Amino acid sequence: MRKRIFGFLQYFFFLGAGLFLVWWQLKSMTLSEKEQFFDALSHANYWIVIPIAIMSMLSHISRSMRWKLLMQPLGYTPKISNLFLVTMVGYLANSAVPRLGEVIKCTLLAKYEKLKVDKLIGTIIVERSFDIICYILFIGITILIQINVIAKYLQKEFSLIGIYTPNNLFKLMAFLFSFIAIWIFIKQLFKKYKSNKIINKISNFINGIIEGFHTIKKLKEKKLFLLHTLFIWSMYLGQIYLGFKGLEGTKSLGLSPAFSVLTLTTLSMIITPGGIGSFPIFVMQSLLIYGINENIGSAFGWLMWGVSTGLLVIVGFISLLLIPYFNKSLVANHESTPEIIE
Repeated sequence: MRKRIFGFLQYFFFLGAGLFLVWWQLKSMTLSEKEQFFDALSHANYWIVIPIAIMSMLSHISRSMRWKLLMQPLGYTPKISNLFLVTMVGYLANSAVPRLGEVIKCTLLAKYEKLKVDKLIGTIIVERSFDIICYILFIGITILIQINVIAKYLQKEFSLIGIYTPNNLFKLMAFLFSFIAIWIFIKQLFKKYKSNKIINKISNFINGIIEGFHTIKKLKEKKLFLLHTLFIWSMYLGQIYLGFKGLEGTKSLGLSPAFSVLTLTTLSMIITPGGIGSFPIFVMQSLLIYGINENIGSAFGWLMWGVSTGLLVIVGFISLLLIPYFNKSLVANHESTPEIIE
């Protein structure tokens, strides 16, 4: 009971934080900035929403097919249509309550395909672990392909004049030694207090990521799994890139800014439910690196968040209605043969 209350409080805290960011962002604008913001949205090319929506749906279909690959070692072969529908319902639930969608989509799939819920949740953990690894790699790629741009921005923002001066080199060495010292301290802390609940949860989370990576290496069709992963991230990136063409102020931007925006917006989806409030701010901050006006960047952020969230809500609700219809024959068969696949 206490854990459930804490979960609700945690959710409302982050939801409240997201709503506060919405209010704060709009309140902090001057009258001229608001005019520029709404002018950018009113002159947007909304036809671009169609290919963005198609790419979004393709990424979700690919994710459903990738999930099926993770079930093959368990002997499960659910229909792709069911996997897609429950995935969309899961996204709908996640937009309201974080992590609820993972449980709901496993429960729904187990109901209609007569599978084991606990084993399905296990595949979700493996999938999420691999997604974290991919996200870390994506951050690395984002930095590498535009290291000069990021360095110039940091130099401008933090006045890093004469970066190779003895003073700055001393600061860099001090940072490296501090990082190593903190790493050793954390490692010893985890070793000494491994029975502590919080440390135990963190350890299990890290072990889960490592285990997930090893599980994927054992897949029979790991090349196909990796191809689906590459396709999913390509679709995410493509949506941002196409979205740039929808606003006059961002149409000149290319793939490098799209990498930066995708990196930060992925983080925003973790911080607040569905990225509410934080998504446009993160987009705005990332586009500042490329000299895009704050109001244009914010307008683009709201446009992309609105399209993404609206699509998930609409398709999620439709999927929720279609699941029973698509599974009429399955339900009838399961009522006559109630065995559960082991």
